[in-house]
Amino acid sequence: MHTTISNSNLTAKINPLGAELYSLKDNKNREYIWEGNPKFWEKHSPILFPIVGTLKSNSYRYNSVEYNLPRHGFAREMEFKLVTKSENSATFSIETSEETLKKYPFIFELQICYTLNKNILEIEYKVINNGKSQMPFSIGAHPAFSLTENFENYSISFDKEELLEYHLLENDLISNTTKKLETNHNLIALNYELFENDALIFKSLKSNSLSILENLKPLIKINFKGFPSLGIWTKKAAPFICIEPWFGYSDTGDNFGDLFKKEGILILEKNENFRSKFSIEIL
Repeated sequence: MHTTISNSNLTAKINPLGAELYSLKDNKNREYIWEGNPKFWEKHSPILFPIVGTLKSNSYRYNSVEYNLPRHGFAREMEFKLVTKSENSATFSIETSEETLKKYPFIFELQICYTLNKNILEIEYKVINNGKSQMPFSIGAHPAFSLTENFENYSISFDKEELLEYHLLENDLISNTTKKLETNHNLIALNYELFENDALIFKSLKSNSLSILENLKPLIKINFKGFPSLGIWTKKAAPFICIEPWFGYSDTGDNFGDLFKKEGILILEKNENFRSKFSIEIL
């Protein structure tokens, strides 16, 4: 059963499977989250943990043991426990289990907290290392925003002037090939040709936020201050756009299977915790 939180401006629904944001509506009943039509993509807003993207050969080695870890990790396929709930906030949690240890031999807890504040939905991540050794991990968001008009009627505006250089994916891995994204006063007009080679992967950005514009009118603002990397993605003819703040990204082709040396990985000391949050603002 989905958990619902609401205030006078917004209503959000969260699926305990993956603690996935399932719906975000304003008080005029407009839906901002992609419906999950499997014709294009069956997800809505999955949480990526303990990796973002794909490992080379979908595997890594730790203490001379090889582990298989699927694309984007396993959190999105796990049933989260509802820890706390109020009218406008809900916190979900998963912990290490026999099944996770087969893929990821570290003792962790992952908490996801959703909070509505006026016209903003805040999504906070808390990763706790409950083990006796360092813990490597990545975490990221993958929200898909529903687009009700023609795709070409939408554009993206970054909050800072910058050179937008993105990396191309090759066999789901980060390649050394980069392209520059031309902007017009920080504005990018959306078209499906931008995504012919899959997602646009920005390893680093100056911007702390971007806005999705509908017919040049600001519609949604995604605030991702503190997240070093970002993905932007859609599928051919799909009526959605994914804006994905990340800590980490797919393996590069020259990775040799050591998760601790993976480009973009975070290392959490024993008994320490990591916190970060991003937000979705309805404009």
